[in-house]
Amino acid sequence: MESGSGSEHIEGVSGNEQENEQQPKKKRYHRHTIRQIQEMESLFKECPHQDDKQRMKLSQVKFWFQNRLTQMKAQQDRADNAILRAEIEGLKNENYRLQAALRSVICPNCGGPAMLGEIAFDEQQLRIENARLKEELDRVCCIATRYSGRPVQAIGPPPPLLAPSLDLDMNIYGRNFPDPMPTCHDIISVQLLEEVKSMALQFAKSAVDELVKMSQLGEPLWIQNSENGKEALNVEVYGRMFPWPLNLKQHPSEFKTEATRDSAVVIMNSMNLVDAFLDSTKWMELFPSIISRAKTVHVFTSGVSGHAKSSLRVMYAELQVLSPLIPTRETHFLRYCQQNVDEGTWAIVDFPIDRYQDILQSSVPRYRRSPSGCIIQDMPNGYSRVTWVEHADIEDKPVHQIFNNFVNSGMAFGAPRWLAVLQRQCERVASLMAGNISDLGVIPSSEARKNLMNLAQRMIRTFSVNISTSSGQSWTALSESSDDTVRITTRKITELGQPNGVILSAVSTTWLPYPHYLVFDLLRDERRRSQLDVLSNGNSLHEVAHIANGSHPGNCISLLRVNASVSGLEFEFPSRMVASNPSQNVELILQESCTDQSGSLVVYTTIDVDAIQLAMSGEDPSCIPLLPMGFSIVPVTPTADENPIPSSGDENNSSASCLLTVGLQVLASTIPTAKLNLSSVTAISNHLCNTVHQINAALSNSSSSICPDNSSSIMLGGSSTEPPPAAAATAPPKQ
Repeated sequence: MESGSGSEHIEGVSGNEQENEQQPKKKRYHRHTIRQIQEMESLFKECPHQDDKQRMKLSQVKFWFQNRLTQMKAQQDRADNAILRAEIEGLKNENYRLQAALRSVICPNCGGPAMLGEIAFDEQQLRIENARLKEELDRVCCIATRYSGRPVQAIGPPPPLLAPSLDLDMNIYGRNFPDPMPTCHDIISVQLLEEVKSMALQFAKSAVDELVKMSQLGEPLWIQNSENGKEALNVEVYGRMFPWPLNLKQHPSEFKTEATRDSAVVIMNSMNLVDAFLDSTKWMELFPSIISRAKTVHVFTSGVSGHAKSSLRVMYAELQVLSPLIPTRETHFLRYCQQNVDEGTWAIVDFPIDRYQDILQSSVPRYRRSPSGCIIQDMPNGYSRVTWVEHADIEDKPVHQIFNNFVNSGMAFGAPRWLAVLQRQCERVASLMAGNISDLGVIPSSEARKNLMNLAQRMIRTFSVNISTSSGQSWTALSESSDDTVRITTRKITELGQPNGVILSAVSTTWLPYPHYLVFDLLRDERRRSQLDVLSNGNSLHEVAHIANGSHPGNCISLLRVNASVSGLEFEFPSRMVASNPSQNVELILQESCTDQSGSLVVYTTIDVDAIQLAMSGEDPSCIPLLPMGFSIVPVTPTADENPIPSSGDENNSSASCLLTVGLQVLASTIPTAKLNLSSVTAISNHLCNTVHQINAALSNSSSSICPDNSSSIMLGGSSTEPPPAAAATAPPKQ
């Protein structure tokens, strides 16, 4: 039997063999071949999670797939853990950095360590409620102003008990360049946009008609002065000829009217000009010495295909003169652009938001822009003829006596100045865009040329804003005398583009009995200016790069080397720019000079070699810190037959005179919270006086054969009285 044979077989086996058979057999592992692993890896990549049908087919290797899936999850977990550990370390480092920064915070009031703590919840709620109540108060004041017809001011802070002093905390003179937070005027302008639009569409056509007639008609609307050849607007005839629609309120007696017009040919086609006038940023770049701030508040109609065949928008602008003695003019206005296809002209007219002007007006003196603007007509070869009309009503406030004639004659904000700057800037833009101009010096490429020109443009704009009253900048007089023109101010700078810290600025204006082009020729010439020790510190200046950006030889950009021989310096762009003598201290000056019939500018700044190398290599130069200083020269009451920009050899016109404004800036401290030392004020004031003295001495020596007594007629140190009329300009001002 099977059972017997089985028993007999067991009995016949030895004891050791029985023990071996009773022990569990070791599990034998089957190792897959390389090809099998490759096949499974390929299948795993296609489908890491199998369904039941796939598992039945892979029953023999299902454990491999399970192990592979577990391995993949473990690898993913390890990677996630590494990322989290790196984030934790980063947060720890950031925490340590913030704790260190908090420990080093300085109190801006006392200069000691600040006591930091969390703001209580109740205090935070009070601040929120306070902000809400302020907004509500502003809104109510604006509504009351709108319906009462007279401005209602919100409650302001109490006046200080003592006048601020220059040796106190710099916060009293602080100013930020960015636009301030939206005020009631910005809010109300948005709330009334629809009502403004309905009125503006009615007035736009009549404003264009008025601009065209103002630019074309002669007498009796415009009366020409037989003595100086200038035109004056006949206000009575204007009022009868152009009654403003809807009988809006007339201006009170404390306003005066300024009206001028001019015409010139500019090297820019009409489309580019229209595009620049409708873009607030381009508009500012086109007039850097006139417009300190501008923005487009709202666009009602923007035209077709990007070109404004008919465009209407609300704009804001702040207009400036390069002196702290003349307040800026702020205004909101409507700008309307219309193309006349039949005549081939464009009309760009600005007109007021009339009945809301008191609500939107925030500056002093009050300024209302009557229908003004320009007529642009295309000419061959990319030129345009521009006829400019400037018409405004300004609150009759006294101006410093040295600028009285300059402002009242319309030269400060009139059409001749706008048009002269436009001509010069169009030539500059043409030079910037030209690719076939060969410049002198070490400019390696067209990209380097554009960077250098853009850097100089930013220098001009920074200088213009810094020596005016733009953005509410306050200036302090060092003397109680009404004749004193020296003004001092400070600014805290923390943004890019200027040196960080406390900037001390000093500006002074002096009357000179010399034509403005003679003063301009002296100050722009590096060889003659090196003779002025106060400006060159006794060092010689050598021009290493020159860019012509206008038809006049004085309109140019120069890169000057200070106190370095030609053989001692090597310029290799863009790879390097180093001195062959390592012990020699290389200092460079970037300078731009420009002149037109409205005046002249010479602006310069010291700049290090690395910054110039950055610009020359094609990198963005916007981060290069600039602290410009310079000179603004404006002519005084020129006669009708006088050549606006005579040649340097024409010195027979001894009746011409000018106003020289000197603007200096120094980095008083690299700590924005530092306090101003009175010795710094004294030093920059003395430097200002010495500058005016040496300029006067140099001019007196160069023209001693014509007017030998001029040197005794200049008031030094920024003190000057009102300049005399043109007929007696060579006589000294009265003391």
